[in-house]
Amino acid sequence: MKARTRFAPSPTGFMHIGNLRTAIFEYLVAKHNGGEFILRIEDTDQNRKVEGAIDFIYNTLNLCNIKIDEGPNNAGEYGPYIQSERLDIYKKYAEELVEKGDAYYCFCTEETLEAMRQKCDARKVPFMYDGRCSHLSKEEIAEKLKNGEKYVIRQKMPKYGTSIVHDIVYGDVKVDNKVLEDQILLKSDGYPTYNFANVIDDHLMHITHVIRGNEYLSQTPKYNLLYEAFGWEAPQYIHVPMVLGSDGNKLSKRNGDASFMDLYNEGYLPSAIVNYLVLLGWSPDTNQELYTMDELIKHFDEKRISKSPATYDIKKLQWFNHKYINTLSDEEYLKFIRPFLTLDVSDKTEEWINKLLLIYKDHLSFGKEINDLVGIFFNDDITISKENEEFLNSDDAIPIVINAYREEIEKLTEWNTDALSEVINKVKEKTGVKGKLLYMPIRIKISGVEHGPELPDELYLIGKDKVLKRLS
Repeated sequence: MKARTRFAPSPTGFMHIGNLRTAIFEYLVAKHNGGEFILRIEDTDQNRKVEGAIDFIYNTLNLCNIKIDEGPNNAGEYGPYIQSERLDIYKKYAEELVEKGDAYYCFCTEETLEAMRQKCDARKVPFMYDGRCSHLSKEEIAEKLKNGEKYVIRQKMPKYGTSIVHDIVYGDVKVDNKVLEDQILLKSDGYPTYNFANVIDDHLMHITHVIRGNEYLSQTPKYNLLYEAFGWEAPQYIHVPMVLGSDGNKLSKRNGDASFMDLYNEGYLPSAIVNYLVLLGWSPDTNQELYTMDELIKHFDEKRISKSPATYDIKKLQWFNHKYINTLSDEEYLKFIRPFLTLDVSDKTEEWINKLLLIYKDHLSFGKEINDLVGIFFNDDITISKENEEFLNSDDAIPIVINAYREEIEKLTEWNTDALSEVINKVKEKTGVKGKLLYMPIRIKISGVEHGPELPDELYLIGKDKVLKRLS
């Protein structure tokens, strides 16, 4: 059977990385099984809708090389793909359930519900609607509808026995029916609830696999009861473990955790983000760590998704991003990194700028880091730490080495890295010094720090006049 999966985000702003990881899993399940990936916008909560959010979603998926087979901007035969444009469909199916006896009209006011909540609070038990409107007679319902009383439509849940959910990751999961509340299917404003709209849309759009966070696992019997009421076949369920932050809490847009665009704007490559997120909760059958999208599609097996939560580690993401930056050609790298260089280079040549950026290609973890790495080339005044001052005074050979560098550099008629490499060799021959005593003194004197890029590159970029001034 050809797989059809759907990514169904709410249009509430930028996509956070936990949500993106789910989208990646959905895409890989579809493509590994030769199927289609559908984008559906779940905007049933109109109060949280953010203008332009659908464009954010398309832009994010496009940057991540996730190709949408059907969606709002490329409709197929099962649209519309925005839930607010499908209200008549939900109303029809909700009323069909009422006719079947699997749902009922509920006319309880907010005041009535609040009184019920207060009673539950006083008894220190979770609030659950008591189903009182399910006992209304046909005549009472007809009279209330005739009088224009506000209502919702609720699903009628079984009160005894257990329901079993078959999940590819977690196996068979039993849930006591007595904990299933008579959930609202259609709200008083005509909008469906998330749970109801999903079932209707997944069936009508022929979705074969539903992938979502494992926090929804306990709610899945409600979905299955709806499928049974309509006589429809339920999809295969794949519940994935949560992504936790370093504080142990679930990553969430509401908690201010990083979104994809936050990372992208910091200088993380989409391919690196995708690669890292896939490995949060999924283990491949090889020791390979870097994957192209085609390789992920080939190797992805939903049965290898873990049951345990995964912890988001920015250091590990930086490791992946560093690896991906190193795979860029020099031309691709310069195009990527140049916009992140915000230091004043108005008095620098293009050749100097490119040289500067390229020598840090092997050291860079993310785009914005470049400004910290290259700062030594933009400071007119340097500060030498007490520890480095002590080092400069620790050996009688150090002043001799520094003076030899100054003399050799003063003789130079050409300023390039080849000439500067030759200077180092001459200082080594003249002084007989090698190793740390040959390199660290001049690094500290010209930059204030003992480590940096290759010494000829560092000298070249600082410039002859500034180097001589700092050596004197």
